Amino acid sequence: MIPESLTSSIESYLRELHDKTVKIQNQRPLGGGSINDTYLLETDEGSYFLKYNDAARFPGMFEKEARGLSLMYGAKAVKVPEVVQYATAGSHAYLLLEFIAPGRADSGFWERFGYDLAKMHQKSNDYFGLDHDNYMGSLYQHNSPHEIWSDFFIEERLERQVKLARDEGAIGKNDAQLFDKLYPKLSVYFPPEPPAIVHGDLWSGNYIAAVNGKAYLIDPAAYYGHREVDIAMSTLFGKFDSDFYRAYNEAYPMETGWEERLDIYNLYPLMVHVNLFGSGYWGSVKSILNRFI
Repeated sequence: MIPESLTSSIESYLRELHDKTVKIQNQRPLGGGSINDTYLLETDEGSYFLKYNDAARFPGMFEKEARGLSLMYGAKAVKVPEVVQYATAGSHAYLLLEFIAPGRADSGFWERFGYDLAKMHQKSNDYFGLDHDNYMGSLYQHNSPHEIWSDFFIEERLERQVKLARDEGAIGKNDAQLFDKLYPKLSVYFPPEPPAIVHGDLWSGNYIAAVNGKAYLIDPAAYYGHREVDIAMSTLFGKFDSDFYRAYNEAYPMETGWEERLDIYNLYPLMVHVNLFGSGYWGSVKSILNRFI
């Protein structure tokens, strides 16, 4: 059962939203989350998805997630759940979203998904980064603006993860120095691209194949980045269907050699895994570094 303080806060907000008394009639815990508690809430005004946690554990996490979802929602491209509310109630913080009923990936699902993501990636900005920091999983993610992608990727992504891993003893000095050999080469490896709205954590666990046949993106680590970071992440823990990449490239073709570059982008999520789950992921990182330095 969710804490009573959350029940009271949510019902109060829904009462204002619908201008009538709204009661949570049923609450069902949902699996799949490793950071927050998640529930399906059924009310007399429809169903909602709830995630909550101790408010002091990850300060501002749900506000930042809501802002990321709103950024992607505003692109009017790939679908995301609508943000209903984020708030603090008692000692808990929570995020209330539109509930997306899962369905099956039909024969056209991956093609539609590829086209929609390509459309989102065409929404641009004047800089790489974001006007606020957020989270990648449970790790704080810095988004200080940069004009050049390679500078952003080095300073806001790789260097911060390498420092954290060194400070925590997950990697040694010689390991960290491998990155120093890579950094001067990155401006050559990355093709020039305008900043694009990216999901930032686009692996197979962060989309829903909905009953309406559309792909919905969830759990973003959104910012304006090089669009190939999303394509790369989609290959990290099992590739998406080939129709996804074909459709994406038809709608918004990537520069020649994109498949060879993907592992470079994936150094960031792999280093996040080193810092969250231990040095068992270091072998994958080192293998990539040795190929490109």
